[in-house]
Amino acid sequence: MVVNIIYIVAYIAIDEFFFASNRIIIKAVPAERLGGTKKGRLESTKAMQLDIGRVANKTLGLEKVIAIGLPERSDKRDALELMASLTGFDIEWEDGVKPSSNPNKAVPYGIDPAAIRDNFLDSWRAAHECYSAETASALIIEDDMDWDILLKSQLLDIAHGAHHILREASTLPHSPYGDGWDVLWLGHCGEPFPETLEENAGLSLDDMAQMSAKYIVHDDETVPPYSQVSKLVDRSQYPPRTRIVHMSAAPICTFAYAVSQSGARKILYGPSVDGLHMAFDNSLAQLCRDAVYGVGRNQNSGLDVKCISVNPTIMFHHKAKGPVAAGSDIQDVGGDGSVRGTGVAESIQWSTRLNLRNILTGKELEPQF
Repeated sequence: MVVNIIYIVAYIAIDEFFFASNRIIIKAVPAERLGGTKKGRLESTKAMQLDIGRVANKTLGLEKVIAIGLPERSDKRDALELMASLTGFDIEWEDGVKPSSNPNKAVPYGIDPAAIRDNFLDSWRAAHECYSAETASALIIEDDMDWDILLKSQLLDIAHGAHHILREASTLPHSPYGDGWDVLWLGHCGEPFPETLEENAGLSLDDMAQMSAKYIVHDDETVPPYSQVSKLVDRSQYPPRTRIVHMSAAPICTFAYAVSQSGARKILYGPSVDGLHMAFDNSLAQLCRDAVYGVGRNQNSGLDVKCISVNPTIMFHHKAKGPVAAGSDIQDVGGDGSVRGTGVAESIQWSTRLNLRNILTGKELEPQF
């Protein structure tokens, strides 16, 4: 089967997405995937007014896309640069932070440097180096990410979903994803829905209405079989190939997330200036969890960080072929000298990483599952 991609010109300049070789066979994405009224999406005129097609530009509708990685890991940089080039966007690099770069005096309040592992602070500081209080928006990804070949089509759905969840007006926003979000969580290990969190169990249906709002993407060819994605959501109530945009509850892992300017400022204050009390990915998830707690009680809670997630995730870490020990720069794995004969993609149906050879040679692309 050949993966086929066409973006209607009214939404996206086609040359922003096509691979440089122009050798991939293409088909039309149904109009309702790009703003039609079928399946509850925004009308075409409104989609054009919101300029949602900007998600297909060279920075995926954001100011920049930043990958975090150690400079000596040229293998990971080579792979990610190639993947980004072949899927039509640019990445910048932020060097990972080593333990020696975190002097005790600079460690946020609440953490005992002597009682934690080195990578606890490394991931916190590396993330904070990616943006400043003046950052308009940025997508931050880890250096071992994989994503679907149809990434830009997925982002169109997510942009529609973010507008729907945040109930934003139809005026032209600064961001194609809308202007009311702080964090867009695009890559994670898994996440439940807000209404299923234990602290929200006693709320009335009316109180849970906003936090449980969902934007449903039906018949999404990029959704893997449910047996291959996180089990933190009961997917039995949804037909196969359903993807959902919703308010963040408690995402696990910071594989890939975007921050707006307001989000960057809140994160710089929360898990840094105000104090760091847990690993950075957990700290960021807690900011989102605190905020959705307030939504269900019609009150501000914490920093009121407005977080949007996609479920199943659209970015996930890739396990490259080769020595298992080379897979992680923050965890001690593969100490027995084991070697992985083939790369492993998880939670991604049309893996860009596993299809690199097919893309470069003009062969049919292969689904992962």
